[in-house]
Amino acid sequence: MNRYGTFRHFQYRIVNQKRFRTMSSSTRTYSQALEKLSLLKSNRTIVDLFGNSSSPPKDLNAAAIPEMLHWLQRAGYTPKDLAKMKHIHVAGTKGKGSVCTFAAEMLRCHFGGERKVGLYTSPHLVSPRERIAIDGSPVSTEIFTRAFFDIWDRLGEAAKREGLSAAEAEGPGTKPFFFRFLTIMAWHIFLEQGVQDVVLECGIGGEYDSTNVVPGDAVSAAVVAQLGIDHVAMLGDTAEKIAWHKAGVSKEGVTAFTRRLEGQGEVMDVLRARAAEKGAKLVEVRDEDIEAWGGVDGKLKGGFQKYNQALAVLAVKKHLGLQVEGPSSLVPTEAMERGLREAKIRGRAEVVQDQSSLWYIDGAHTKESVEEAARWFATAIQPQDTPVLLFNQQDRDISQLLTEFVAAMQEVTGRRDIFNYSIFTTNNLERERNGQGTDTSAQQRAAATMAAILPSCRTKVCDNIEDAVSEARKAGSKILVTGSLYLAGGVLQALEPASLL
Repeated sequence: MNRYGTFRHFQYRIVNQKRFRTMSSSTRTYSQALEKLSLLKSNRTIVDLFGNSSSPPKDLNAAAIPEMLHWLQRAGYTPKDLAKMKHIHVAGTKGKGSVCTFAAEMLRCHFGGERKVGLYTSPHLVSPRERIAIDGSPVSTEIFTRAFFDIWDRLGEAAKREGLSAAEAEGPGTKPFFFRFLTIMAWHIFLEQGVQDVVLECGIGGEYDSTNVVPGDAVSAAVVAQLGIDHVAMLGDTAEKIAWHKAGVSKEGVTAFTRRLEGQGEVMDVLRARAAEKGAKLVEVRDEDIEAWGGVDGKLKGGFQKYNQALAVLAVKKHLGLQVEGPSSLVPTEAMERGLREAKIRGRAEVVQDQSSLWYIDGAHTKESVEEAARWFATAIQPQDTPVLLFNQQDRDISQLLTEFVAAMQEVTGRRDIFNYSIFTTNNLERERNGQGTDTSAQQRAAATMAAILPSCRTKVCDNIEDAVSEARKAGSKILVTGSLYLAGGVLQALEPASLL
């Protein structure tokens, strides 16, 4: 099972265990919505097309926006409908989720309940409802269920009008893939709930991302957050190629904000050229100005967050019609500062008390982010503590990431033997029921790496998260979970099953 296995286990448990069912009296339930949602093609299936298809990636990319417009129209909407709301549109390789969360929380605090603020992000850790939030909270199961079946039925009716049988029209074959469906559903919910202000996170890329059907007159500000190498089959194998895609959120007459990347002149040239091509204004925020401001200490930890905060502050100010010129524009209003302090994301520097254990959960999965996770966790342990590490990574080199993390922990703590026990697990929530077992070769490599760099640390490999959580509980009172957002989500599901509702 791939890294997306946690969602399938989540759906299985919702459908098959009474303790997870909603109390809705409707004949069409949240559980049924999740069951149908799980039938749609996953993001991984679509990404894999770029590596396995005989069609050139540019052809697949070129079809993306026309296809999304087609699905939007079949659901009863046009881009003009989206212009009833104003969007802050955020792209980037890293940090875009934080930028979105900061921006939405600042808007919520600014309006103080007088206007509804919508937030659309991905991926989710525990429930797909996390992706669609209003005023800081995921939409309710009732709103999610009603909206899901509204869109499902509209798409089915469109298929029947084209001559398909009722059975064919009802099925997943007449629906877009998972991310496109939820994107349309988010706009449907926001419009029905009277949301006027939306913070919109790209899924992958920007130019051809499903969210980029939003028209220029619906966008108040755009952001290109930190860039890096990711999804190379779809976006390209250089920072310049990836920058070209991310900058696709620039639109005519719209101001786009990004960090000025000193020493990466070619990347900046791409961003500038793309803004000029689109007729957008590009504001390049200098690191020295951000560092002089210093950021706001809040619930989202890490020294790097001040850069995400700065981009969010400028985007929100532009959205509100406030001054965005000069270094002083980085200083937030009192309400905005409160939003920066209160903003939080599940699975990022999160602490959960469970029975006799404290779980420190951070879905860091890059060299930079695991270094920040190390700095955060170091402040929570005492010199005599020997915490447990629960670790996984299935998309990148797990041994390299583990080595970088352990080195960072040793540097910030001044200790070599930080962990006395390390557990490496797949992202599967439960043990496979078919008896065939799960491939744990990556986790075995990580265990061997840990034995080499920390010989005194005991190691164990588990093929599912529930067993790993049980093992960690027995092993220590302070447990760090890191290396993967999908691992973080799976651990949260195991610790808080009631939150699945």
